[in-house]
Amino acid sequence: MKRILLTAVVGSLLTGSVLAQQATMPGMDMKSMDMKMMMPGANDTPSTKAYKMAMMTAMQTMPAFSGDADVDFMKHMRPHHQAAVEMAKVVLANGKDAEVKKMAQEIITAQEKEIAAIDAWLKKKG
Repeated sequence: MKRILLTAVVGSLLTGSVLAQQATMPGMDMKSMDMKMMMPGANDTPSTKAYKMAMMTAMQTMPAFSGDADVDFMKHMRPHHQAAVEMAKVVLANGKDAEVKKMAQEIITAQEKEIAAIDAWLKKKG
């Protein structure tokens, strides 16, 4: 249940961020806008830089859609889950709140399990 809730929250935050950026920057295509907004800045803290890099990597590794709903879901969820792992590692390295760090570790454990399941499914699918 926590996994589903966390995935929904992260997805909502990412979607809200993209939509807010799009609304404030008319005429800019979404992909270049996302990349520009996610570029680590000189004044960013180390954790912010790491979060931005995790999100940029996830966006850059999203594959083209194949038209197969199952394959597309699995291929697009994999970088999403990997970004969650990378972001959780950032909070483990930089965070101070024990509760947040505990949740981050739980996320890593759960997401790595799901990544393995996705990889196995994709390998089986061919």
